[in-house]
Amino acid sequence: MHTAFAQTSDADNVARVEITGSSIKRITKEGSLPVQTLTRADIEQSGANNVADLVAQLPSMQGFITSSTSVNGGGNGVQTASIHAIGTQYTLVLLNGRRMAPYGTGSAVNLASIPLSAVERVEILTDGASTLYGSDAIAGVVNFILKKNVHDLTIEGTFDAPQKSGGKSGNISITKGFGDLETDGYNVLLAYSHDEQKELNSIQRDFAKSGVQKFTHNGKQYATWQTSINSTPANVEVLNPKLDIDEVLNTDLLNKGSCTQTNTFSRSGACRFDYPATVQLLPELKRDSVFASGKLRINKETTVFSELVLSKFTNTARYAPAAQPLTVFSTDPVSGIKTTNPNYIDAYNKSIVPLLGRVGVNPADVSDALWYYRGADAGGRTDEYRTDAAHFVLGIDSSYAGWDMGASYTHSQNKQTDQALAGYMSGDKFEELVRTGAYNPFVSNAGAAAVLAPAVLHQQLDVVKSKIDVIGAHASREVFELPGGAASLGIGADFTKQTYQDTPSKIAMGPGPGNPGWTDVEIGGGTGAQALDASRTNWGAFGELLLPIAKNLEATTAVRYDSYAAVDKKNVSYDSNGKASPSGKVGEDVAKATYKLSVRYTPTQQLLLRGSYGTGFKAPTMNNIADPLKNAGSSNPFPCPIKVATDPRYVYCRPGSSEYALLDVGNPATGAGALKAEESKQATLGFRLEPSTMISFGMDLWDVKLKNQIRTYSQDQLYTKAELNQYIAVYADPIQKSNVLVAIRKPLNLATAHFQGLDWDTTFRAATPIGKASVNWTGTYMLKAEQDVPLVGTEKSIGRFNSYDDVVFRVISKVVFALKTSEKLTNSLTVNYRSGYHDKPLTEDDAAVRIVNADGSIGAAVDMVRDVKSYTTVDYQIKANYIKNLTLTAGIKNLLDQDPSFTVRNSGGGNQVGYDGRYSDPLGRTFYVSAAYKF
Repeated sequence: MHTAFAQTSDADNVARVEITGSSIKRITKEGSLPVQTLTRADIEQSGANNVADLVAQLPSMQGFITSSTSVNGGGNGVQTASIHAIGTQYTLVLLNGRRMAPYGTGSAVNLASIPLSAVERVEILTDGASTLYGSDAIAGVVNFILKKNVHDLTIEGTFDAPQKSGGKSGNISITKGFGDLETDGYNVLLAYSHDEQKELNSIQRDFAKSGVQKFTHNGKQYATWQTSINSTPANVEVLNPKLDIDEVLNTDLLNKGSCTQTNTFSRSGACRFDYPATVQLLPELKRDSVFASGKLRINKETTVFSELVLSKFTNTARYAPAAQPLTVFSTDPVSGIKTTNPNYIDAYNKSIVPLLGRVGVNPADVSDALWYYRGADAGGRTDEYRTDAAHFVLGIDSSYAGWDMGASYTHSQNKQTDQALAGYMSGDKFEELVRTGAYNPFVSNAGAAAVLAPAVLHQQLDVVKSKIDVIGAHASREVFELPGGAASLGIGADFTKQTYQDTPSKIAMGPGPGNPGWTDVEIGGGTGAQALDASRTNWGAFGELLLPIAKNLEATTAVRYDSYAAVDKKNVSYDSNGKASPSGKVGEDVAKATYKLSVRYTPTQQLLLRGSYGTGFKAPTMNNIADPLKNAGSSNPFPCPIKVATDPRYVYCRPGSSEYALLDVGNPATGAGALKAEESKQATLGFRLEPSTMISFGMDLWDVKLKNQIRTYSQDQLYTKAELNQYIAVYADPIQKSNVLVAIRKPLNLATAHFQGLDWDTTFRAATPIGKASVNWTGTYMLKAEQDVPLVGTEKSIGRFNSYDDVVFRVISKVVFALKTSEKLTNSLTVNYRSGYHDKPLTEDDAAVRIVNADGSIGAAVDMVRDVKSYTTVDYQIKANYIKNLTLTAGIKNLLDQDPSFTVRNSGGGNQVGYDGRYSDPLGRTFYVSAAYKF
């Protein structure tokens, strides 16, 4: 990573260039804002073979979405950036300084759409609220700058192979340039790349191959207990109020004495399913990208340019077979009327009723029978998440009367599809197989996969289209003289129209109650989704003034005004009571002026001091405002949140800790209840010291405060805080075909947040008898990461889990040791470090950790408070170019084959158990080789 500032005594002879974070062209030197730069050499040294992996290596990045979270559907095939753990939604990702179409309705971009082979360098502005790009860049800006003015034909290829099985990857790219802008007056660049990564399954790594992982803590042996009561054959819970009996039974256990199906464990009368043994740790990824750019010099002052990026990215994720709790029959607690489900009652009478006497239950006294079924016979759920992205820019740069001017039009769009490849079933077809006796979910079925095959879905589950059109213009010039030189003014404006369409398949449509499109249900997926078709326009204008107060003192002032129109919702949706929400304008207009002040002072040629202070704001996204009610799956296990027996919702409580449902919905209110824009204040204070050409050291203290932060209450908060019972509702679940308790998550201006930390960068260079040596040490030390939520209080997340199950690392650092023994040979060793943290505290009610008895059997659930150890990996690389025009690189990632740090965390992350896939790499020691040849 390069951050050193240029030292030159003749600035007039240095070409003026654009610097990320400023609208004013200036000489290439370290400015008043902290900008980290990854050169092409840095990118190659990293060993990363895609943009997401490259970004994830940066110490300043925390809290992003990884490919592993797509396993179990949580990530939907998306990979993102997040500066300083502030959040993906506050980090603005640009391509050549221009916005890309987001994957949702905010500004967060899917990094998987950017081809790494076309990237020349990456500039990371770690200070927020840029006036040039928009005041919503609260955490900062990541600007991917693509190759330009290339003349050669270059072919590159890389192959990665872990020492253990699974997870192989590779890529190939071809780049060709035509013409030279300076001599020929034009340049055209064409590039194509293809990337692949094979899947990595949990059973291929010992540390994650089962939900039951034995470990030692304080001298005693325990085991994780990440198993599910939803199993095959179905476990059945029968309630007998006369005897106060709540019994769970399974036909395999009662008739065969053991759980006979693969990946099942016996416990308390049930056969529990070991779902972590069936998931992937990393999904299969494929990417094809085309990049084309052209520049044409019209005359000495004017250049026309165009860019086109096309990419197709697929993420094929497989996870546990579908779980389906369902009510076979139930006695209404109010009327006393027993309601049965005719599709399942015959199988229940045939298989379960004859066994009730063996557990002391009279079939006539059973008031409720609930099943906990898992469609293992249908196979693991497999989604192909595909993103087709197109990004087109047409623009002009010119100069006139001392002004450097530019204007451009950007059209950027992506289409995301979710295709069911396996494991999902049509509820109607499944029930027909049960009703006719072809398939009995209460017993082990021979040849069950073939029987269920007609019910398995092979169709598109969802289509999301996101598009932005942006027209922008800017200009800058020197305006007057100051003691330190000429003051420069930059001005500009932009107009954006954003559209978003989410179209679930008919089988996923529903609830809603009252939704005329709902017919079937989707077992194992998102039944309960509703469509959204929305658009919004916004415009902004900015001004920036660079003031060289003295030869060694420079100040910059900037102001920006942004205006966002209300959301135009084009379709009707329904709430949980079946009430229609009509189309039209929802939410309210929001607008605000923001500013930034920054200073750069160089008391000596070797020392730079800098500081900045600014404000920002972020409008509610269209999803925040207009999202219809959607089924968001099931919660973690919780005791029932309704404690008062006279509460009408109390009758829907389940015994002990149970998984309840989650619903998500937007907040379309206007007036006093409308969502307000989030507001921020940012400040930085830093220095760079270069006492000689051998050593450079820099450090920046940064501080970000947010108010009116738009969040939903977490499921932990909703299910454990009595004050939030207003968000607990009774919902007619379309799959279970009965009323269930749900928590409704609705975005509110809920929180204030405070983030603070130190970024540092130090480089030492020296000539040695065996070559030129260098050491580069970069890192981030977090001082604050806290959020204050009403009724909940202040949550601190540095080195500990917050209620959203996120962790902020106190320290992330990276040290690169390099030795260039000749112009033809370079070696490097990289040490990556993440500090340890307090593991997620678990209680006996969580039932996620159990004691291991002396005989090795699994005992009772226990409380658990422990720590996750720090995580250090070492990478090695050798680079040689002994043959003209051919560069060969070989390396070993995770040279010491360090397993991820063990954790008992019991939620999220794609159902991986034993480690946290968001924070560590499960591949282990990995060998790679790459070659690049220029013709």
